[in-house]
Amino acid sequence: MTAHTATRIELARLPSDLSVETTVHTYEGDEPGPTLYVQAAQHGREVNGSEVLRRFHEDLPSNLRGTVIAIPVANPITFDRVSYTTPGSLDSMNSNMNRVWPGDTDGSLHERMAARLWEYAGEADAIVDIHTGSPDTLTHVVFTEDHPPSRELAKAFGTALLLGEPAGANADTEWHERRFDGKLRVAAATGDIPTITPELAHNKQLVESAIERGLQGLFNVLRELDMLAEEPKPNGDSVLARNHLGRVEATDSGLFHYDGRAELGEYVGANTPLGTLYDPTTYETLQKVETDRDGILYWIAREATVVAGDSLAGVALLRE
Repeated sequence: MTAHTATRIELARLPSDLSVETTVHTYEGDEPGPTLYVQAAQHGREVNGSEVLRRFHEDLPSNLRGTVIAIPVANPITFDRVSYTTPGSLDSMNSNMNRVWPGDTDGSLHERMAARLWEYAGEADAIVDIHTGSPDTLTHVVFTEDHPPSRELAKAFGTALLLGEPAGANADTEWHERRFDGKLRVAAATGDIPTITPELAHNKQLVESAIERGLQGLFNVLRELDMLAEEPKPNGDSVLARNHLGRVEATDSGLFHYDGRAELGEYVGANTPLGTLYDPTTYETLQKVETDRDGILYWIAREATVVAGDSLAGVALLRE
């Protein structure tokens, strides 16, 4: 029989001495086995992962081997604000929690929160950090490309796209400039902990297809780790690709009109038209937006108001 406990822990304190707390769920099976750490809502508007963990709680079989540690709300501050980042008034140094792992007990707010959760994650045998993209994102799983155990977890989780991302010395300048070495996935893989980041589609709304895909993927991870006595089940036909950080960006500020001709998951060639960026006051065309290289179109911006430098689309480089 699987035993469950729920424990409230303090992540950090606010200036008013208000405690920032979250709940840690621990599931212990009768038989020994690995420890899996899984968290959701590190970015507060990404709520489908929280629902995945609630259903995991309801559906967990009684024959679990080992231990699952689950954090349904990793960042209560952004969760309450339905936001991606924390305001500068609370953390002027690190607005994005997923840039500071493994954290620092004497650091900024997010560094302290990450350090507290790292006490659990850093001792695990594998990690699943559930995220969600915009509605117009192809569901995918990201893993550190030069870490084979993480790649195997990604394959087990499934989804239409498995996205390898070079890290450390294998990464380009942009990767370092964007502080991706502070992602939970990267910090854990550096410590040789197999880790994946599923990116389920949809923010802010609970969407059944995304939840079901996430739940099936999580159970597949348990099967892959031999924590459940079953083989991983199909979770979509997967294509292996490489993350392309040089995204299609807005060259100016204005309104972006996506023309809908290129579809998510489609293999596109370089210079494939995606839409038009124009000045809403003068109607002047500011940019004919098109892909910058061959690959799989895996996300597209649908929030029309953009500023110069905003990302408009993502293209993943197909692996043979």
